[in-house]
Amino acid sequence: MSTPVTPGSPQTATRPPIRVLLADDHTLVRRGVRLILDGEPDLTVVAEAGDGAEAVARARNTEVDLAVLDVAMPRMTGLQAARELSRRLPALHILILTMYDNEEYFFEALRAGASGYVLKSVADRDLVEACRAAVRDEPFIYPGAERALVRSYLERLHRGDGLPERAITEREEEILKLVAEGHTSKEIGELLFISAKTVERHRANLLQKLGMRDRLELTRYAIRAGLIEA
Repeated sequence: MSTPVTPGSPQTATRPPIRVLLADDHTLVRRGVRLILDGEPDLTVVAEAGDGAEAVARARNTEVDLAVLDVAMPRMTGLQAARELSRRLPALHILILTMYDNEEYFFEALRAGASGYVLKSVADRDLVEACRAAVRDEPFIYPGAERALVRSYLERLHRGDGLPERAITEREEEILKLVAEGHTSKEIGELLFISAKTVERHRANLLQKLGMRDRLELTRYAIRAGLIEA
């Protein structure tokens, strides 16, 4: 009978380490997370990004096995980046690393293609195992979340509700974030490769759909939705 191989054992030392792309807009956070990951023999950070758009670009230009993405980042959130990476690089494994202990984010992360959801507050305890689980195609939920999520789901079923629905489309979410960050329609169009008129149309749809009047209200909504930081 063969001996089970455990991470960090001599058998795994000969295997190529898991190549990690780390994306977070806070340099100190990236530095701390990198220390955690690079301290393991089977993990190595090969690329870093300061926002979701940069993460997508780095993943396309660098050989990576796993992307670890923060949720709240400029230009493109971690969830938006996860959706884009899932479309462009379906073999890439994705983990969401966040400060938000939020059910809606959790389900949105799964929809976006992530296989795990790790809280920054316990990253030193959970992140390494979450990375290893992700590349084994195993889901990872931070300890203590399962019971709360199941209870919440059962309560929604009892009320006749389903899983949380998206209030706006993915494209509208992208535009909402950029509007809230202060970009003009022309700048948004250039970032998303669409015309300024198309941006204005989406913006008008957002105002109508969300029952809002102006950019300030859209910005407040974006903050509440975690698309930008206050």
